[in-house]
Amino acid sequence: MKEGRFFMYTCADCTVLACDSGNREHMPSNCPMQRQERLEECLKEYHSPQYSEFYVACSSIEAAGYGQWPRLRETVEFCKSMGYKRIGLAFCKGLKKEAKVVAGILRKHGFEVVSVICKTGGFSKEEAGIPKENKLSPDAFEAMCNPIGQAMLLNGQNTEFNIALGLCVGHDSLFYKHSEALVTTLVAKDRVLAHNPCGAIYCAEGYFKNKL
Repeated sequence: MKEGRFFMYTCADCTVLACDSGNREHMPSNCPMQRQERLEECLKEYHSPQYSEFYVACSSIEAAGYGQWPRLRETVEFCKSMGYKRIGLAFCKGLKKEAKVVAGILRKHGFEVVSVICKTGGFSKEEAGIPKENKLSPDAFEAMCNPIGQAMLLNGQNTEFNIALGLCVGHDSLFYKHSEALVTTLVAKDRVLAHNPCGAIYCAEGYFKNKL
């Protein structure tokens, strides 16, 4: 059931954080925890056969490597704890070298790795309805990114868990939507900041103030 705009959550601006302290006495009037019945429904999902083992495993890995493991190592350890054998890797052409490194590390740890590049299919952007004026080079052939194809190909290979590496904004959304296996993001693409989107956030009130 949708609650509408009259009860909009603004956790990003909260100064109380009753959720983290356990102190519910000073919750803001629009705190999501005012909707306890809805949150109780969420809690049931964590006990469901579909998600229980998964959630316990990823939360346990968080504690095991806290402040010690980079995200790549954390991903490896999580996959081991879940007993996965076949991992899918959906990557951007612009990070092909990085994808090769990641695939090699995963294989070193005993996983089968199925990797699919974003340009799979070799379809032109025009075939997906993209106007030529919205291409980088309007009069040249440009292969479209195909995140739905990446997901479908990995689905067909029966991957147990998928890793997204550098997919474009929005393309990643379509990949998550169509992937049958659950997905984690290893790299979030940022062409300007060496794939470190937080750089713009850290500089939002300074050097990047007029760029955001």
